[in-house]
Amino acid sequence: MDTRRALLDALAADDSPVSGPALAESLGVSRAAVWKAVEGLREEGFAVESTPEGYVAPDDPGYSGPGIAFGLDAPYSVEYRDRIGSTNERARELAGDGKSDVAVVADEQTGSRGRLDREWVAPSGGVWLSVLTRPDVPTARAPLFTLAAAVATTDAARQAGVDARIKWPNDVLVGDEADEADEADESDADNADPAGRGGRKLAGILTEMEGEADRVGWLVVGVGVNANIDPETLPAGATSLSAQRGAPVDRRRFAATLLERYAELTVSPGALDGVLPAWRDRASTLGRRVRVDTADGVVEGTAVDVAEPGALVVDTDEGRRRVHAGDCEHLRDAE
Repeated sequence: MDTRRALLDALAADDSPVSGPALAESLGVSRAAVWKAVEGLREEGFAVESTPEGYVAPDDPGYSGPGIAFGLDAPYSVEYRDRIGSTNERARELAGDGKSDVAVVADEQTGSRGRLDREWVAPSGGVWLSVLTRPDVPTARAPLFTLAAAVATTDAARQAGVDARIKWPNDVLVGDEADEADEADESDADNADPAGRGGRKLAGILTEMEGEADRVGWLVVGVGVNANIDPETLPAGATSLSAQRGAPVDRRRFAATLLERYAELTVSPGALDGVLPAWRDRASTLGRRVRVDTADGVVEGTAVDVAEPGALVVDTDEGRRRVHAGDCEHLRDAE
């Protein structure tokens, strides 16, 4: 284990200060190595305090690679960048190098994009991350990883105090059409729901993969979350966790929660069986009238279910349809 991580674990296990000699003995290293590890942690943003009695564990590790990795209960190494073009692009590079089980995390992205190459604003203060894995599943089940990421993001938002929901397939939202309309009538029409999302957008997900016809080679799930960002700098219809909470969110804890929940949902083919039930429990789309633009035309009706591996089931005037891909718009029910 890295000396810095071992030192943090040792400090966290003791409520009282721990002396340098005691740390050196317990870790099996020299006192100079302990001092070097402490200085390295401080450079990474860990405020390790020195007292006459010894070192004290930092209360709040910083938003950094070591900070996110510290105590992370998920099988991922963390590669952190202050600024990067795209975490998905970096994860693809790592996949090409044969890597796996890596979470690429950035404070800011300068060349990010959403589905269909749409613009995605990713300034400093957000949670921008991509998880590279090599799951032993058929290619046909790959869409479940997108839904799993949406569930994980929603759960992390709820743990942070924001009541988020999912719009099919992968938009994480807050609020609803009625709230949006009332706010728009009273104040700012530009912040209404121009895309029929059914709420204001907190996060989006972009999944990329490579593999054979019957087996995934590698899979990258990119998640972009508007965390501590002023909504006025975001596109119309978007919001942030800090705006919804009325206070900044702990991004380190948020990212760790998201990664842990995603790992739990995708750790095995059996675990994937729990994704659809979890997604249904957090969905805002089911039971709503929707219009979905697909490659084969428009499907309009009532969304009644989501089926393996993530198809939206819609009751239309012509019968029940399964939609595997498309842009979904929530419609207002007829009065």
